[in-house]
Amino acid sequence: MSVEIGQPVPDFSAPATGDKTVTLSALRGQQVVVYFYPKASTPGCTTEGGDFRDRKPQFDAANTVIIGVSRDGIRAQENFKAKQDFNFALISDKDETVCQLFDVIKRKKMYGKEHLGIERSTFLLDTDGNLAQEWRGVKVPGHVDEVLDAAKALNN
Repeated sequence: MSVEIGQPVPDFSAPATGDKTVTLSALRGQQVVVYFYPKASTPGCTTEGGDFRDRKPQFDAANTVIIGVSRDGIRAQENFKAKQDFNFALISDKDETVCQLFDVIKRKKMYGKEHLGIERSTFLLDTDGNLAQEWRGVKVPGHVDEVLDAAKALNN
């Protein structure tokens, strides 16, 4: 089961960087970008995170919080955040609770072998916690600008 456009996203709490727990319901009143990436400190994930980092002031101006999610452990997330100077929380979803909620675990093929992994995906929630827009199978170049435009449009 996956969240659907226009429907409320079920509440969740998950461990995040900075020794914090991110609870979705605590973010009501703000728009929320939840973006899923396959693995910390890999090239595509570093580029995508850097794009969100560099545009954070514009997301802030659009009343939008950014949260990154992967299955990496909290130590890997902390290292990734520190090394890349990310200015937003990264969730460690080792048990895949948040991944399952958004249905982002997909069968992938690498070097001829199949495995289950995170499909690069982004979700934009409105101020009431409803899913406003989703992007699945994301290609990194230009993606963050598209999400930012959607966040700005949602404010109007």
